[in-house]
Amino acid sequence: MVCFSFNEMNTKKTLIELGLGQIISLLFTFLAFSASEVTRQGINAPTTQSFMGYLSLAIVYGGIMLYRRPAIKVKWYNYFLLAFVDVEVNFLVVKAYQYTSLTSVMLLDCWAIPCVLVLTWVFLKTKYRLMKISGVVICIVGVLMVVFSDVHAGDRAGGSNPVKGDLLVLAGTTLSAACDVSEEFLVKNTDMTEVLAFFGIFGTIVAAVQISILERSVLKEIHWSTETILLYLGVALALFLLYSLVAVLIQTNGATIYNLSLLTSDMWAVLIRTFGYHEKVDWLYLLAFATTAIGLLIYSMKEKDEEKQRSGEVVSEQRKFLDEEDGESLRSSLIVAST
Repeated sequence: MVCFSFNEMNTKKTLIELGLGQIISLLFTFLAFSASEVTRQGINAPTTQSFMGYLSLAIVYGGIMLYRRPAIKVKWYNYFLLAFVDVEVNFLVVKAYQYTSLTSVMLLDCWAIPCVLVLTWVFLKTKYRLMKISGVVICIVGVLMVVFSDVHAGDRAGGSNPVKGDLLVLAGTTLSAACDVSEEFLVKNTDMTEVLAFFGIFGTIVAAVQISILERSVLKEIHWSTETILLYLGVALALFLLYSLVAVLIQTNGATIYNLSLLTSDMWAVLIRTFGYHEKVDWLYLLAFATTAIGLLIYSMKEKDEEKQRSGEVVSEQRKFLDEEDGESLRSSLIVAST
């Protein structure tokens, strides 16, 4: 029988986690608006937009790693694969803005949630009880209200090739789910600074190679006005903060709560359009925001024995992972010694 109470929620911790999730959601909203604005200016360089973000991660967290000089816990190719997938996620999603509307992109991002649920269940052995599933369902209902509101207001129209754009978003969010689950495993079993440092280093390398192949000619044609430069610098800062905070949230709560928090980015976008651009808002948006917030709160509730069980699973996975790494390192040392 599933039991819970508000006393078991650890209210302060829950509110901090929910607040962190909404800061991430706002950063995500800012990045979505920025990507849409860059596209509106006729700049077709999706990888360039994320390059400075990876570079900032490499400089800051790589510098911390050089100062500390810790032992590397994970093989480099794991970080390379993670960074490669993330670069392509950003490429696909930003590319989609050329073909479909901002609203469509942000709504289709919710596809990552069922993907994350399945992947964490299969690979991380995460168990989702009725309370968690109920919270997810309520959050998705909130997003569906936004869809109906958009259809009612005629807001989803727009884009040169909406079907192509939507397919790019779905591909990107599927890869993003795999990336989030992989990052959850790494930040929970290794050092978070190490993960972000190598993520930034390999992300910078992959992005630089991709830019030199696909976007070199585009960059030559860009008129680098003050507005464009500030826009790119803002994107770099937002990406740095986003990746840093996401690692913290995923480490403490997992990839699912991160993706659920992103659902409110649709509502933040509405508020920005309302107060920043003085657009009218359908009443369903307000109801959708409240519904999604309730779903997040329910998902964040702790059921009895859940934390104890989850902690045991994490410790077990960590020991298994580190034992494998230590065993491989020992075998390598014996081979070197024998030669």
